[in-house]
Amino acid sequence: MIFAVELVIWQLELVIYLFLALSAIVALEVRDLLVAVVMMTVFSFLMALLFIAMGAIDVGFTEAVIGAGVTGILFVVVVYQTSRKSKD
Repeated sequence: MIFAVELVIWQLELVIYLFLALSAIVALEVRDLLVAVVMMTVFSFLMALLFIAMGAIDVGFTEAVIGAGVTGILFVVVVYQTSRKSKD
């Protein structure tokens, strides 16, 4: 029974790693700054899930609140105060 649970956690971590890489690449390559902010917020939330899956619940909770929550909202406000599209 324990082996089946470890197998599911391993598969879940693999999916999280794949989405982490995908969200980081999209955040770096996209020209729309709001989409980049959303992708970085998704990246931060996925890191929080990964920390929780590894057993660091306090670190995961802190990453979710500060990384995905506060920083995401701050970046969205800053993007709306400036231009939304990248100049280059």
